[in-house]
Amino acid sequence: MKENRSIDYINHYSSLFGNIILASDGEALTGLWFAGQKYEGSTLAAEHREKDLPVFDETRRWLDAYFTGKDPGFTPPLRLRGTDFRKAVWKVLLTIPYGKTTTYGEIAAQIARKTGRFVSARAVGGAVGHNPISLIVPCHRVVGADGSLTGYAGGVERKEKLLEMEQRAS
Repeated sequence: MKENRSIDYINHYSSLFGNIILASDGEALTGLWFAGQKYEGSTLAAEHREKDLPVFDETRRWLDAYFTGKDPGFTPPLRLRGTDFRKAVWKVLLTIPYGKTTTYGEIAAQIARKTGRFVSARAVGGAVGHNPISLIVPCHRVVGADGSLTGYAGGVERKEKLLEMEQRAS
């Protein structure tokens, strides 16, 4: 969902899991995608340019800690861009502990309890799949009801490796 904004900024991070694109509105992180992943750049303003920003430095510190197999213990400033429903799902994702997983159905039930309205696991899956801030908003920690590694915009193979790294460290 693209909103009407003037300009965004991007930067890059190289990891063992692939190159990562960082996006910001100048103050908070608005995007983090593996290069080539599904929905890459989905929340970027039409005009964006490369720039070094303090939020990118903070995000790099988070990524450095994460990719050494540690829970970074902090979250860089985030600005989630999307519908109210997607933002609600992404906020639940932020509560999934490092090294743990949950299911689409459990997230749906949690949101339903908060709102008093039925929420389908399929709708949650759509929101999880469109998460614009991979890793930090840990959509890779969501699995199928039977524990299977269902879709991941960054690729199921990458999801498996990320979960293995987290489970070894926790």
